[in-house]
Amino acid sequence: MPAPYPASEPSSHLLVPFASASDPAARAALPTLQLQRLSTLLAELTPVYTDTGDDHTLSPPHERALAQAIGLVRGDGCPFADGLIPWAAADSTTPTEPQAWFTPCHFQVGMEQVTLLPGEQLGLTDEHARALFDAFAPYCAEDGITLTYTSPTRWHAQGEPLRGIACASLDRVAGRSVEAWMTESTANPAGGQLLKRLQSEAQMLFYTHAVHDAREAARLHPVNGFWVSGAGALKAAPTLQAPPTMPDGLRRAALQADWTAWQHAWAELDTHGIGQWLARARRGEPVTLTLCGERAAQRWTNTTPRSALARAGRRIKNLLGTPPAWKTLESL
Repeated sequence: MPAPYPASEPSSHLLVPFASASDPAARAALPTLQLQRLSTLLAELTPVYTDTGDDHTLSPPHERALAQAIGLVRGDGCPFADGLIPWAAADSTTPTEPQAWFTPCHFQVGMEQVTLLPGEQLGLTDEHARALFDAFAPYCAEDGITLTYTSPTRWHAQGEPLRGIACASLDRVAGRSVEAWMTESTANPAGGQLLKRLQSEAQMLFYTHAVHDAREAARLHPVNGFWVSGAGALKAAPTLQAPPTMPDGLRRAALQADWTAWQHAWAELDTHGIGQWLARARRGEPVTLTLCGERAAQRWTNTTPRSALARAGRRIKNLLGTPPAWKTLESL
C-alpha cells in the first residue's frame, strides 16, 4: 500500500483500509463484530462523501481515498483514472518522470489459475532480494528503465516505457488469480508489451538463479516474477498534505484471507484507535473518518454543520438506539 509522507503531527483523519471485505467469509463475520465505539462515533459524525465502485477496479477504494486525502490529483485538478495513480512518482524527487514500483513475487500455478503472492508474504530477505535485483537491473536498463533498490519487497523503476501504464494495486491482486488483473495498456501499448517481455525474462532469470535453489532448499516460495504498480508521472511537482492515520491490521489479515485475525484486528481497532477518535470528537476537536471496503469508501466528519433535518434525524436515532456499525460496513 502507498505510504506517501509521514505526518508531522497527529492526524485528525482516520482512514481504515479493508474495514469490510468482499470474501463471503468476511461478509458472514460482519454481524458478529461488536464495534460499540465505532457505532457511537458514526452517530457523532455527519456523512459527507461516498466513493462507489466495484470489486474489479484496479485502484481499490482505500488508495483512491488516500490520494484524495493528500491532494494527489492530475494537473487539471481531477482525480486520476482507474489504475493510474502514480504512487511511485509522487514519492520521488522527480515526479514528472514516468515511474513505478516493481515488487518481486511468487506466481503460484494451480490447476485452474495462477495466484500471486507478493514479496511481503514471502519472507523475502535483503540477501535474496538484492541478489535478484542485481541480476535483473541490467535487463531493465537495456529497455530504458532504471531500477533502484529501495527494499526487499519494493524496487523503484523509472523510464519512459512506464508512462500511461494502468496497473492493478497489489492490494487487489495479492493472494488472488492474476488473470482478472492483467490489463492491456491502451495509452501506451508499446510500454505494456515491453513490461510483458520483461516479466518473461525475469521468470527465466530468477528460475536459473542460485537464490531459487536456496529458497527451495529452505522450503520457501521462490521468487519467479514481479508485479508492476503505482505507475505513471505527474504534470508538476505536487504539494501534498500530511496523510491520514492508516491502521494496517485489517489490511494484513484480509490480504491473507485470515478472517479470524481480521475480526481480532477490528476488536483491537475499536478499543484503541476508534476509541481515541471518539474521545476527540466528544471534546469538540475536528475529526474525519473514512471507512473503505473493496467496493466503496465513505467519509464522515464533525466539521460540517448539520442541517435542521439532520439534527432531527439524529434525535430520532438517539431515541431508537444507535444502529450497529456492521450495517454500515456491509455497504462497503
